[in-house]
Amino acid sequence: MAVAGILSAVYFGITKTVWAVTGEFTRLGGHILELFGVDISDWAYFKLIHMEGTTFTRTDGWIVWGMFIGALLMVLFSNNFKIRMPRQKRRLFQGLIGGFVAGFGARMALGCNLAAFFTGVPQFSLHSWIFIVATAVGTFGGAKIVNTSWWKGKPVLQKGNTASIVKERKQIQPYIGAVLALAYALLIIYFYAAGKNMLGTAALFGAAFGILIERGQICFTSAFRDLWISGRATMTKAITLGMGVSSIVTLIIILVNGMDPVTKMAAPSTLIGGLLFGVGIVMAGGCETGMMYRLMEGQVIFLPVFIGNIAGATVLAYGWDHLGIYNALVKMGKPINLIEVMGPAWALISTLVLLAAGFLIAVIWQKNYRFGVGFKKGETKHVH
Repeated sequence: MAVAGILSAVYFGITKTVWAVTGEFTRLGGHILELFGVDISDWAYFKLIHMEGTTFTRTDGWIVWGMFIGALLMVLFSNNFKIRMPRQKRRLFQGLIGGFVAGFGARMALGCNLAAFFTGVPQFSLHSWIFIVATAVGTFGGAKIVNTSWWKGKPVLQKGNTASIVKERKQIQPYIGAVLALAYALLIIYFYAAGKNMLGTAALFGAAFGILIERGQICFTSAFRDLWISGRATMTKAITLGMGVSSIVTLIIILVNGMDPVTKMAAPSTLIGGLLFGVGIVMAGGCETGMMYRLMEGQVIFLPVFIGNIAGATVLAYGWDHLGIYNALVKMGKPINLIEVMGPAWALISTLVLLAAGFLIAVIWQKNYRFGVGFKKGETKHVH
């Protein structure tokens, strides 16, 4: 997470944009609508996020595809790709619904676990802190939902009580990974040789981000869900540390280059979007980053999650002006940046203090509630 934080700061310094994915998911939804003859030229949300070009001619597009490819490379090099179907087919539908809710909420808040969270905090945008708190509450609610019997379904008894013999897979995948890596490297070289430097940079950084999230098994869902279910805070602490490192490096880049930080709207939509996002990612079983590398591992359940993300974001784009979401929940908001309000020094100090407080809370939580909410360490409860 620390390396990801540094890379995201450097990527901002080069491209003046942040590491994000759901904005491109929304554009993909717009392009799909266009394929079916839908005129989206007057949709305000698509004007806001810009629909110029295609997903293969935009830097945000290559961040997304680069992440998929980077994650897939690591899976192949580890000989770990395997088609995995969920034991309960209902999980496919649940993943679709969870992805839809998460995608809708993310775009309502103008960012997901990246732009409104991990890369939002180092940009010193106030909306990120609102989103984080809302996501925490949402994931708590989501954890309650997925632990209900109607969500889990009935347990299925299967014949046999012995472990199945796992045959060792042939070491073919690493060779496929090597060929894919070579082809992708040639593509990046082509981008730079053709003068498409931003596309080359996005493709390069996208792959790096994909490698990191797969190797670190980085999922923002687990950062919160594990706190509520098992008290485990490993991912929470890692993400907090990564944002702290990124905040320092990002501020240096902003000051040295005289750049303006990326600031999003702080409004009721940020709070509501964060709540929906938190609920959705737990229902889906993973956030956007978790979904991406798990899908590359062959976990089929995350294909409907991906489709749901795109669908939810696209429905939000329609509702932005057609259903009055902007006027009701966004218009009264304001983009607030801590650097402008406090100055660079105090903005950094305040951010680091809040992150340190979050890290300390996670440590204490894990120590005292290691076995779930309501169970202190060393305590046992009997069920009658």
